[in-house]
Amino acid sequence: MSKPKIINVCGARPNFMKIAPLMHAFEASGQIEPLLVHTGQHYDEKMNKWFFDELQIPAPDINLEVGSGSHAVQTAEIMKRFEPVLLEHDPQAVLVVGDVNSTVACALVAVKLGVPVVHVEAGLRSSDRSMPEEINRIVTDALSEQLFVTEPSGIENLVAEGVARDKIHMVGNVMIDTLKRFQVRADESTILEKLEVAPRSYVVLTLHRPSNVDDPVVLERIMSAVETIQRDKPVIFPVHPRTRANLAKGGSIDLSAMGNLRLIEPLGYIDFLKLTSSAGCVLTDSGGIQEETTIVGVPCLTIRENTERPVTITDGTNQLVGTETERILDAYGKTLDADFAPRQPDMWDGRAAERIVNVLADWLCRTPAVAAG
Repeated sequence: MSKPKIINVCGARPNFMKIAPLMHAFEASGQIEPLLVHTGQHYDEKMNKWFFDELQIPAPDINLEVGSGSHAVQTAEIMKRFEPVLLEHDPQAVLVVGDVNSTVACALVAVKLGVPVVHVEAGLRSSDRSMPEEINRIVTDALSEQLFVTEPSGIENLVAEGVARDKIHMVGNVMIDTLKRFQVRADESTILEKLEVAPRSYVVLTLHRPSNVDDPVVLERIMSAVETIQRDKPVIFPVHPRTRANLAKGGSIDLSAMGNLRLIEPLGYIDFLKLTSSAGCVLTDSGGIQEETTIVGVPCLTIRENTERPVTITDGTNQLVGTETERILDAYGKTLDADFAPRQPDMWDGRAAERIVNVLADWLCRTPAVAAG
C-alpha cells in the first residue's frame, strides 16, 4: 500500500523556518510521502541558499517562481500555477504554514479541488483587519480541515469562530523547533565579531510592516525614538528592502545624524539568531521575532498596537509599545533595569513538528475518504 501524499507549501522567508522541521519530521516518521512546493513568493538566489542550506531543507520538488506583485496579482498567479500541480500529483492533503499570500492562495486552490487543507500556526488573531496577514489567517482557517495551534489563544479564537473542536490540535510552535535545533550552531556564529559588538552591548531593530514604514509620519516617530536609543547603545538594523526605499526618500529623517545606527543587509537565519539572542534588547514589528526572543530571554519591544501572539506577553519577554516616540522610549528605559530569563510557553519544546506528523498520519489512516484521495 502506497503512503499517503501531502503537498507542503512554502513561499516566503517566515515560511522557511516553519516548513524545515516539518520536512525533517516527515522524513523521520516515514509514514507520509511529503512533496515540497516553493511558490517563489519571495525568490532570491542568495536567500534560498541561506535558508534551504542553513536549515537543511530538501530542495523543493516544484518551484512555481511566482515572484513579487501586488497582493491580488501575486495571489492570483500562485493560484494559477498551483492548480496544475495539484491535478498532476493528486495529494491526500495540502499543508500550508503561517499567513502569507502563498498560504491563502494554495488553500483556496486545494479546497476548490476537494483536497483537504492542513494549516500549521492556525488560530492566531490580531483583531486588526488592516493587516493583510490577518485576512490570510482568517480565510485559511475557515478552509482548513486540520488546524494546528501554537498557543491557547489559537484554540479560543477558532472555537469562537465556529471551528469544530476535534479539528483543532494544540501542538506547540514549529518556529521554536527550528530555533532549538540550530541554537548551538548559532552560538558558533561570528557575526558579533564581524560587526564588532559585544553581547548585550547593542540593540537590534527590524521594521517591515507597511503600516510602520509606508506612512512617513509613523516612520518618523519610530526613527525619532531610534535616534535617542542609538545615543545609549549601538543599534544594529538589518534593513528590509521596503524600509530602505522609504528611508531613502529623506524627509525629516536624517540618518547621517545617527552615528550609532548601523544599517546592514538582511542576514541568514543562523547569524540573525545569534544577533538577536545576544542583544540587550530587540525592537521589531515582526511576529516571529516576538516568539524567538521569548525563548532566548531577550526583552522585545514590539512596535505595534496589537499582537496575534499574546502568549509572548503573558508568558514571555514581549511588550507592545505602539509607534509613539515617548512610549517606545519609556519602555526601552524600563528594560535596562529588568531581568529577563528565557521563558518557555507550554509545548514550545522543539517537538511540535513531530506531534503534527503523528496527528496527520493517524488522520490519514483512519479517514477513508482522505486516505483514498
